[in-house]
Amino acid sequence: MRYKKVGKSGVDMSVLTIGTWAMGGLGYGTVERGDCIDAVRAMVEQGVNHIDTAWVYGLGESDKVVGEAIKGIRDKVLITTKAGFRNPADGKGGNFPDCSPEWITKCFEESLRNLGTDYVDFFLVHVPDVSVPFEETADCVNKWVKDGKVRYVGVSNFGTDVTKEMGKYLDITVNQCGYSMVNRAEEENMKWAMENGIGIETHSSLANGILTGAIREVPTYPEDDIRNLYPYPHLKEPMFSKCMKLLETLDKLSGERNVPIAQIALNWSTQKDYVTSALCGVRNVKEATENCKCTEWELTKEEMAMLDKAIEDNLG
Repeated sequence: MRYKKVGKSGVDMSVLTIGTWAMGGLGYGTVERGDCIDAVRAMVEQGVNHIDTAWVYGLGESDKVVGEAIKGIRDKVLITTKAGFRNPADGKGGNFPDCSPEWITKCFEESLRNLGTDYVDFFLVHVPDVSVPFEETADCVNKWVKDGKVRYVGVSNFGTDVTKEMGKYLDITVNQCGYSMVNRAEEENMKWAMENGIGIETHSSLANGILTGAIREVPTYPEDDIRNLYPYPHLKEPMFSKCMKLLETLDKLSGERNVPIAQIALNWSTQKDYVTSALCGVRNVKEATENCKCTEWELTKEEMAMLDKAIEDNLG
């Protein structure tokens, strides 16, 4: 396993992070709880030392899965939780920002109970909420730091301008951004963060499965699947066909290297100097083991350049 420093915190974090959104199960297809627990433990055994969760992932269910998985090994892992996203009261529709002290406190305290721990290593404000003064949100989070419930703080899905604004009130050590071969919109934001001592974790690192090679036709999901609520352009035309053209390059390199496409995609991300760690969601030991093997090898400079060119040629 490879490790990088998380910005100015100086903490060593594995270049892969266990993502747990799907483990929450709520509107994300069939999830076997036992398989998820085994997957988390398998990744930790293979050197992954960071787990990302949030109460909103399954309304506490992902926290409970993680809590069960880390029994007896809490000292071996870094835990990140987040708050600031809220589910509609009727459970239907997409999440929306709520960074009020009352809501983030409710989510944070429930996360601690479900995780079976009295502190987390990182707490991230999940999304910007312009309806709540940043100072109010920060005052709440800073109290947790003072009380020893949070070691380091950060943000998630924050652009440069709002990061600078929140940075007036929080000592931001990390930002979690959506980033992959098919989504590079935050690249300049990520580079700015690195230059300013802020580590970068990337979510959606495998682009909802596109970059595993498992999806070769425009996907359709059950009516109650949460993925229907988010307008991922790479899962729809015309971008989907462009992604398939990119996969032709990945297929070729996969054959030459005799490695899965997902490993190529994860190495492409984690070998960028402005990426600290890439989240990858896993729901069984097979997926966990396969993803971890990406750290046993690296893409050459020539292969990185070839992939960058294929991305530019096909996706712009």
